[in-house]
Amino acid sequence: MSGWVKVAGLGPGAEAMVTDQVRAALAAATDVIGYIPYVARVAPREGLVLHPSDNRVELDRARHAIDLAAEGRRAVIVSSGDPGVFAMASALFEALEHRPDPGAFDIEILPGITAMLAAAARLGAPLGHDFCAINLSDNLKPWDLIERRLRLAAEGGFAMAFYNPRAASRPGRFERVLDILREGCGPNRLISFARAVTTPDEHLLTVTLGEARAEMADMRTMVIVGTPDARRVGRFVYSPRSA
Repeated sequence: MSGWVKVAGLGPGAEAMVTDQVRAALAAATDVIGYIPYVARVAPREGLVLHPSDNRVELDRARHAIDLAAEGRRAVIVSSGDPGVFAMASALFEALEHRPDPGAFDIEILPGITAMLAAAARLGAPLGHDFCAINLSDNLKPWDLIERRLRLAAEGGFAMAFYNPRAASRPGRFERVLDILREGCGPNRLISFARAVTTPDEHLLTVTLGEARAEMADMRTMVIVGTPDARRVGRFVYSPRSA
């Protein structure tokens, strides 16, 4: 079998942040599979078939890529950011786990620059000490688990990076997140909102938790809370490396 599957991270948005390794995989691919806006970032060319699909069909995409590889085709599954961070790499392995021959396939995961790290770099160094990343969407886990993890992260003094903070389908939930953070961290902890980082729509805002409002975030926003010792230096915010 000469086919393969690669799961590639396209980075946070700017083409300059797509790695050479990912560019080479796309150049060699016969098929590109992914969520509609991510596939739209791949330029069409002769010999390349694009397979865009809607959200929430991750396992279907993974199975499709495996089937294509079994036919001898070269499939790239595209994700934004890094494919191993709340993205398609896990879905691929979940699909492989249910096959009788998981070791028969040529699989490679190609890392990318995450939205979390791109946002942190634009803000300064808010993740400069121990940190965690939490996906605030409850599509794949219960809301009470999200609340528990928020409280534990706040109790542990971690810097925190939040994916998918606010959506129309989750009214009131990000307001609840801010309430939990204020309870656990106090009103003076710095919180940053980094929207559409590395794109022409980029917008950065840092305030205290006491000043934070839910409307400061949407689904294109990375929200980063610094450690208890985080502070501003000019327009930047950073978490010192010592506790």
